[in-house]
Amino acid sequence: MRHLDILRTLALAIVAAAALSFNAVAQDPDETYWYASGDPTVPDGQLWATSYGECWQSAVPDGPTNLPPCQVELREPLVLRLQFALDRYGLNDILNPDALTDLDQYIQEVKDSPRAEQLVIGGFTDKLGSWEHNLVLSENRANTIRDYMIDQGIPPRDIAQVTGYSWDVPNDYVIGDLGPLENNPLRRRVVVLEVPELR
Repeated sequence: MRHLDILRTLALAIVAAAALSFNAVAQDPDETYWYASGDPTVPDGQLWATSYGECWQSAVPDGPTNLPPCQVELREPLVLRLQFALDRYGLNDILNPDALTDLDQYIQEVKDSPRAEQLVIGGFTDKLGSWEHNLVLSENRANTIRDYMIDQGIPPRDIAQVTGYSWDVPNDYVIGDLGPLENNPLRRRVVVLEVPELR
């Protein structure tokens, strides 16, 4: 009978010890909670690749120190062929406002994405006018799109850079054959690119 009492006491002690240790772990503020990658309930979580090549999301913003970040496939560039009035750059100066529908859809997709995205915006012109004049004009048009995106809910910190390029086209912004530089509406555009996070 005494052996049974000892066994009951030991069993209760083990259960109590397990409960206490579980509570201690659950209340540890440094514990990392993991979710399947892309879980929208953890918008500030970081994505990390396991040794098996699986992509997981950590609720702790800094994530683990022994795992590499997941390789994230960047969003396709958005090419906006906006017809601004001659030498103008305001939102009300866009002669084809229906073209903003594509931008609205892009903005919604970025907002719905569970990962933070870094965006850059580039403005371009054709070869009418001087290079210097068009440099300012293309930057003003790119800033118009930046302001529109912020008004629609994109955090300013997510737009890493806004640049006017006049008719120069960096390799990152070469989107198909645009034809001649002179008086070519295809050259008058604003391009939104996602880039790897700038540190």
